Amino acid sequence: MMGMRTRALIVLGLWVVALLALVPLAGRLDGVKTDRMVEYLPASAESTAAAELAATLPGGNTNLFVVAYFRPGGLTDADRAAAGRQFSALTAEFTPGIDPSAEPPTLARDGTTALYSLEVDESRGEPGEYLKDLRKIVADHPDGLAVRVTGPAALQADFEGSFDGVDTQLLLVTVVVVATLLLLTYRSPLLWLVPLISVAVADIASMAAVYGLVRAFDITVSDQSSAILTILAFGVGTDYALLLVARYREELHQHSAPGAAMLAAMRRAAPAIIASAATVTAGLLCLLVADMNSTAGLGPVGAAAIVGTLAVMLTFFPAVLVLCGRWVFWPRIPHLNAATAKRSGLWERVGRAISRRPAVASVVSVGVLAVLTFGLFGDTGSLAQTDRFVTAPESVTGQKLIGEHFPERGGLPLSILARNEFRAEVLRAVRSDPGIGFAEEGRSGPEYAELTAIPLDPPDSAGEYATIERLRDTLPKIGAGTLVGGASAMNLDVDTASARDDRTVLALVLLVVTAILGLLLRSIVAPIGLVLTVLLSFGSAFGASVFVFEHVFGFHGLEPSLMVMTFLFLVALGVDYNIFLMSRAREEASRHGTRAGMLRSLSVTGGVITSAGVVLAATFAVLMTLPLVAMVQVGFTVAFGVLLDTLLVRSVLVPALTVLVGDRIWWPSKPARPERDSADAEREPEPAPA
Repeated sequence: MMGMRTRALIVLGLWVVALLALVPLAGRLDGVKTDRMVEYLPASAESTAAAELAATLPGGNTNLFVVAYFRPGGLTDADRAAAGRQFSALTAEFTPGIDPSAEPPTLARDGTTALYSLEVDESRGEPGEYLKDLRKIVADHPDGLAVRVTGPAALQADFEGSFDGVDTQLLLVTVVVVATLLLLTYRSPLLWLVPLISVAVADIASMAAVYGLVRAFDITVSDQSSAILTILAFGVGTDYALLLVARYREELHQHSAPGAAMLAAMRRAAPAIIASAATVTAGLLCLLVADMNSTAGLGPVGAAAIVGTLAVMLTFFPAVLVLCGRWVFWPRIPHLNAATAKRSGLWERVGRAISRRPAVASVVSVGVLAVLTFGLFGDTGSLAQTDRFVTAPESVTGQKLIGEHFPERGGLPLSILARNEFRAEVLRAVRSDPGIGFAEEGRSGPEYAELTAIPLDPPDSAGEYATIERLRDTLPKIGAGTLVGGASAMNLDVDTASARDDRTVLALVLLVVTAILGLLLRSIVAPIGLVLTVLLSFGSAFGASVFVFEHVFGFHGLEPSLMVMTFLFLVALGVDYNIFLMSRAREEASRHGTRAGMLRSLSVTGGVITSAGVVLAATFAVLMTLPLVAMVQVGFTVAFGVLLDTLLVRSVLVPALTVLVGDRIWWPSKPARPERDSADAEREPEPAPA
């Protein structure tokens, strides 16, 4: 019969062969990512239809840049001459055939600022590919003259450029954080390397799987979802490693061969790990119903990360541990027949305190969580395009400069598509709108003409959105088929679609997670109770985060998809840890009763699950090192929520409620006596880590 070491060698060999194919595929993922706002939107969005229609006009789609020249005391003749020369150089380089004298600058009434508009054909490539060259041309200017390249194309290019080098930065910081936490957890110079190498393999496998999904199903993958993929692979993979190593260490005290010990550990730990992975995967796949392509794309990306990580951590990781033998635990090597791991003194004391006053523990926990939810009632809007960056790039400072010195051009240009027979009437209606400061005719084709209108209000403000909605309501009545698009219109459509996704996805995630918990725990009461605690935990984490974003970080709004993303992660991952706790509680309850079983479960799982929660929170916190407000908000909210759930909800509230409810928590079933392997049959084991 084939020995366990031989099996481990075969598994390891298969993974080495698989990696030869997976590494090249993972490397191709960068080539299929997109951060274009128009590709985030559903096809039904009006701004999407407007962009597609504009692409059919002569010249196709164009990318609009605005070059702003500013001197506080007023522009000099030398400034104007330098600006004219630079604009001539820009048109010669980026719009050959266009006479620069036909595009005179727009001057501010106070004489401090001049604006030049440059429309570059889309065939030139993505704006980010040549924005540096464009800025290099205007870099040489008279002292005291400020030059800013801004406009919708520059804003989008700076947004996409903020992801340059992010994958490498994120990977390095994540590796350092996870390695440090593993060293602190295991206090071994060797053991930490095994899970770290394994989660790196999981990251590669997940990226290769996502690349395959893009090719097969044309899902939308952004740099944002790619970053979350890495965080999930490292965070969740390390959690699985902590849980499996805890069981494996205990079994090494009972089995002489590492292979036999691993087999016993897998029998006990794998079902809970698989169940938790299935719950998180099912929750992620709920995102497929989202209207936003970027949100819907995150579903299969995240699911691939979880499934890929699960496959690696239940095959590659155990195989490496078996081949390393006991010495990998040095200097704390678990010896045969030595005393098994005892229950954690800290968590045993916590359990005793909860058992003495479960009602008080429940009320205090709920009270703390309820106070934190107050942040939910603040009036925080969505992030404007100019507020998406942690540090404002040139395009943002330029746009704010325009808003200050050109009150009639406070917003970003709107692209209005009207049928040729209606364009004169539509243009008159646009110019008469109280929210529009400037409007003019643009390109025209056989059927449609493009009008450009600039709102008075700042980009993505409530006033600008009201203007867009008013135009969308009135213009089709004047000219059937009229569409209102543009950068701010896209953001408005993002907000609208995200609001629908919040309602749809949140309800579906709750339904799916509750159903899965019911099947796993064979109970009705326990799943409902657990989901309610996780909901309260999410509300507290989100409310506290909103308060911190507004009053500590000084952010001017929330990422539109923040609620649906953080809800998914916190509910799925919160339930994840409850599965580990409650599955052990059910096992212990069959021997000692529900009250004692829950307290024993807390005492033996407290340490390892808390370590897992800290690791997961730390990996999500790595997102806060990125230069985008959206990533900082996701990282902070999930990290804070995981810690809150791990340290308060799972450690105090759930045990207290279980003690209060008693055996009714398992209704309508009762905890069944678990099957035990031959090694267990010879002994009544000390409760071991989950």
